[in-house]
Amino acid sequence: MTSAALSALARVLPAEQILTQPSQLESLSRDFYWYSPVLKRELEGRLADAVVQPRSEEQLRDIIKFAFEQRIPVTLRGAGTGNYGQCIPTQGGLVVDLAGLDKVIEITADGIARCEPAARLINIESTARKSGWELRCYPSTWVKASVAGFCAGGSGGIGSITWGSLRENGTVHSLTVLTMEAEPKRIKLTGSEIFRVLHAWGTNGIIVEVELKLAPRSNWAQLAVAHDTYGQSFDFIEAIAHNESFKKRLLSNFEWPLPSHFAPLQKWVPTGKALAFIEVADDQLERLAHVATSTGGQVVFTAPYTEVRRGAQLSDYTWNHTTLWALKADPSLTYLQCGFSPTRFREQYRQLKARYGDDFLLHVEFVKSDGVYTPGSIPVIRYHSDAQLQEVIQACTELGIGIANPHVNFLEGSGRWRPDDAKLVAKQTYDPRGLLNPGKMRGFAATLEQAAPTPPAIAA
Repeated sequence: MTSAALSALARVLPAEQILTQPSQLESLSRDFYWYSPVLKRELEGRLADAVVQPRSEEQLRDIIKFAFEQRIPVTLRGAGTGNYGQCIPTQGGLVVDLAGLDKVIEITADGIARCEPAARLINIESTARKSGWELRCYPSTWVKASVAGFCAGGSGGIGSITWGSLRENGTVHSLTVLTMEAEPKRIKLTGSEIFRVLHAWGTNGIIVEVELKLAPRSNWAQLAVAHDTYGQSFDFIEAIAHNESFKKRLLSNFEWPLPSHFAPLQKWVPTGKALAFIEVADDQLERLAHVATSTGGQVVFTAPYTEVRRGAQLSDYTWNHTTLWALKADPSLTYLQCGFSPTRFREQYRQLKARYGDDFLLHVEFVKSDGVYTPGSIPVIRYHSDAQLQEVIQACTELGIGIANPHVNFLEGSGRWRPDDAKLVAKQTYDPRGLLNPGKMRGFAATLEQAAPTPPAIAA
């Protein structure tokens, strides 16, 4: 941005909503990209020229109009809890910090949460529970994560063992976006239309409202079970995953020494054991503990449901928080996102361990995807070099393990690109000058002043 553009920006927003101090730019131009040693190197030092903090949708519209007229890149920011550099402004310009648009607008009688984009998931959950509902799924970062950020960059989380990912079962009921045009349009997407901007990193529309379908509220107890080997632990959680008599919200397990990195839990984590963490309906806790011991497991922690829940939860050590705890202990570690085969998991795991040993430590999150219980995995990998990391990715691919690559900063390489190019067509339509988070959708060719086709109908 030129000095003239910065001066003009002062006519769009009050001065206190425009941040230009170096420390402010540093803080608000960042997410958790440093989980990846590749992205840490590639994205280091990328900063916005200014951060703007709208407090209403009207102010947001004014910012869009200004940026469109001035041809200034715009990068959207929720809570900054993403891991792929989604909210890093790789071409400078404006970071639009949406933290001021954080209301839970309503919880409807039929179980839909209507929210502003920066509503925190923990606040949606607590508000919904007062009305007899709860989130279907949420990330381990839910204390800080925003709902639009989750839709723009997330995939699944706690609850996916029952409800699948955000892309399934109509969990995202609607997304309302503003287009990046001279006169922004407000467009509500429903049904298969949501796939135009769901998991698109804010590259092709500005999410201003989210509707999530909720689940009936349950009281969830917590259980940790240790086994002598990882294979025994996996056998146990796989059996519980398929046991429909148990109502579950979380089903995770960890190869040793990953549990040794969970510093606050060390008072009860047994040395050298694989661990499984489970959230189960409170009235089923005792029965599940009995099943665990009858299969050779050692119940090392239980927590019956209490309201309000205080202190750390087992879910705070699952999904990508597992990676965070490992990185705190050993900065040479990183991670992958793997989709193991439900029928070939043991053989795939055996071959990877034979090849990489403790440089590949398994962490599984069971997910119910299209009715099939699937061992989704976020393994912790020891990083030696880019070439070695690519070799591990290639080895997984050759074994039939799907990879969503967290070490790239463009959508098409991240494992969530749709073959119908719906996101690309939406960008051509909603962001014709390519100003939204530029560079992160590689298939986009700028179409300045050129009318783009209407996005096609999309199969879910």
